[in-house]
Amino acid sequence: MDKDSTVPDITEETIPVLLLRDVVVYPYMVIPLFVGREKSIKALEVAMEFKQQILLVAQKNPSLDDPKLEDIYDIGTLANILQLLKLPDGTVKVLVEGSERAKVQQYVNNDSYFCAQLSQYKEKEYRVDSQEIKVLARSLLNQFEQYVKLNKKIPHEILSSLSGIDNPARLVDTIAAHITLKIEEKQSLLEVDDIQERLEHLLALLESEIDILQIEKQVRNRVKKQMEKSQREYYLNEQIKAIQKELGDIEDIPNEVEDLASKIEKVGMPQEAKSKARAELSKLQMMSPMSAEATVVRNYLDWLVDVPWKKRSKISANLVKAESILESDHYGLEKVKERIIEYLAVQQRVKYPKGPILCLVGPPGVGKTSIARSIARATNRKFSRISLGGIRDEAEIRGHRRTYIGSMPGKIVQNLTKVGTKNPLFLLDEVDKMAMDFRGDPASALLEVLDPEQNHAFNDHYLEVDYSLSEVMFVATANTLNIPSPLLDRMEVIRIPGYTEDEKINIAQNYLLSKSIRNHGLKKSEISISQNAIQDIVRYYTREAGVRNLDQEISKICRKVVKNIQLNIAKKVAITNKNLEKFLGVKQYRFGLAEDQDRVGQVTGLAWTEMGGDLLTIEAAIMLGTGKSVYTGHLGDVMRESIQAATTVVRNRTDRLGIAQDFYQKYDLHVHVPEGAIPKDGPSAGVGMCIALVSALTDIPVHAHVAMTGEITLRGEVLAIGGLKEKLLAALRGGINVVIIPEENCKDLVDLPENVKSGLDIRPVRWIEDVLAIALQKMPQPKEIENHLIDVKEGKESELIRAH
Repeated sequence: MDKDSTVPDITEETIPVLLLRDVVVYPYMVIPLFVGREKSIKALEVAMEFKQQILLVAQKNPSLDDPKLEDIYDIGTLANILQLLKLPDGTVKVLVEGSERAKVQQYVNNDSYFCAQLSQYKEKEYRVDSQEIKVLARSLLNQFEQYVKLNKKIPHEILSSLSGIDNPARLVDTIAAHITLKIEEKQSLLEVDDIQERLEHLLALLESEIDILQIEKQVRNRVKKQMEKSQREYYLNEQIKAIQKELGDIEDIPNEVEDLASKIEKVGMPQEAKSKARAELSKLQMMSPMSAEATVVRNYLDWLVDVPWKKRSKISANLVKAESILESDHYGLEKVKERIIEYLAVQQRVKYPKGPILCLVGPPGVGKTSIARSIARATNRKFSRISLGGIRDEAEIRGHRRTYIGSMPGKIVQNLTKVGTKNPLFLLDEVDKMAMDFRGDPASALLEVLDPEQNHAFNDHYLEVDYSLSEVMFVATANTLNIPSPLLDRMEVIRIPGYTEDEKINIAQNYLLSKSIRNHGLKKSEISISQNAIQDIVRYYTREAGVRNLDQEISKICRKVVKNIQLNIAKKVAITNKNLEKFLGVKQYRFGLAEDQDRVGQVTGLAWTEMGGDLLTIEAAIMLGTGKSVYTGHLGDVMRESIQAATTVVRNRTDRLGIAQDFYQKYDLHVHVPEGAIPKDGPSAGVGMCIALVSALTDIPVHAHVAMTGEITLRGEVLAIGGLKEKLLAALRGGINVVIIPEENCKDLVDLPENVKSGLDIRPVRWIEDVLAIALQKMPQPKEIENHLIDVKEGKESELIRAH
């Protein structure tokens, strides 16, 4: 194809050209065209003057308004102009009918219109009676019939007109004119000159279009079914709501989505949480209300809007009022009260103090939980208790991931939602009883909660947004310090060792008695308990560091009084120490000396337990044998090592103690600690073990009114121990007069109440010789003990053998 800039006159060899956009015209095809370009209108005007014929050619790029010669195809359709109508807007409507294919030999371009010189275009000859062409034509007709069924835009009448066409070339062109194809595909079909190839090419295009229509139909059917199901569910739900409204079950049906949207805007979320909530609300709007996913999203949004994002309690800063509340709620515990007042004083100066978390450590029943309640009342905070005992799953703290139905936030977010404010007091109860397994370590998860440097951006796995815990006041409780070191490092430990007898009597009179009277529906005029009766309850019916058992015994008395009044046995009951056994039964404990008389080989030690301090009896006996050592009483490894260390101390002092140097070869040694079902361990019984061995070997009794505690070294030095206050309280409860303690523990006596120090003769010691001088009836003399050993050999019944 050559380009010529000259404009020849219109002759039979040249013909005007009308450029088409987005359409290809085939022979035998009648189609209306709307023409608006000036060159195209000019070409139509010239064609009307010259045989009313025009060449219809598609342009390669439909978006070009003034295409170049290289933008035009060189094969088109020669068409007859049937009708031409000029419209008021300047465009022209023309009705054309394609007659035959034509090939452009040369385009002639000028400023007015396009025209072209045509070359002879002949289609390849074919046999009309060819069986292959007939089969292809029939297949094409069948495929087009299927296409018409799938494509609703084509009228079915076209099929009847196609059945009357015998010419395969005309059949192909007519079907191609009604199929939705791309311009490139239609042009390629126009350019095929072999009728058989044209049939095969159109058949392939038609099959491809049918596949696409079938897929569209399947998608359309699925969407239709889903919409029908959703509409059906919506219709049924609306019917149910209408029925419920008619029955009066519900007054008005609120719009759930609108309510959630309103809450999201009002609860004061930070921008991150608000964006998350809006995104989830958008998902909920597109879901079926009865689907499982909608339930999960709805529950998530409910939690998100229920969390207190900005609601706070007004913190009380009145230190005098807080101090009076603590004094009225609790007797004693001066150190604890002082620390709480210090915390409140700092809060007045600093808005969000980053001090350590308070951890109250003490035996059960000493009032750790009630102290936390008083702190909340004194500071005007909401109170929430989280029991951590037995928790093994990390998700209990950080929450469950939203991967299944039934997932929920952790205990921190749950309790925040329950109290409804973002600055409550959280009591982390029994923090020492957390465990760990394959589900994670809750103690490690708690680090993020308690660390002031991290908890301003606490991330719950369920909420998936940061939440600030910096305004929450945390108080932890524990019975022991068996707490992971990283967690313990973030807490300030305040020990509550237990109460003295005077403190228990005061607590019972001022707190427990009035509470029990109120809880059992009694009037103060119907019951009276004397101070002597309360003292006897403390001495003979309870033996504990706290007051829980004391409270139970007073409740038992109140129940029996209520029964007597209801049965008209009495109108008023007075309980004294004389009639106490009628209400509580026989006495459970003996008050006074741990033992009535001094015994050989028997020592009273002091032990620390989770329940507080306790008295520990240690027994030692020697028998003829081969030097075996037996330790009984469910002793731990550390306590067994203390016996071995005490034995070495005695062997190093045989001359000074008047003991035969080969006693460990000729005699068996048996050390026993009674109440064998209870495990016992620790180094502080070393001094007691040593005194028991010396007493058994020298046949010198040990004072029954003396108790002792201390770790012993191989040189005989007495080392410091822990839990001194609990041990001294146990000695006071048990009626001990003299207590031997390590000299290094003298500094701990400062914190002891005066009545404890005045009620006990506390004697600090450093060496084992000092302990011997205090504990034994007399000091061993450096002499031979052959006569003593002969007594054992002859089988005389001595105090040594009978020690138990």
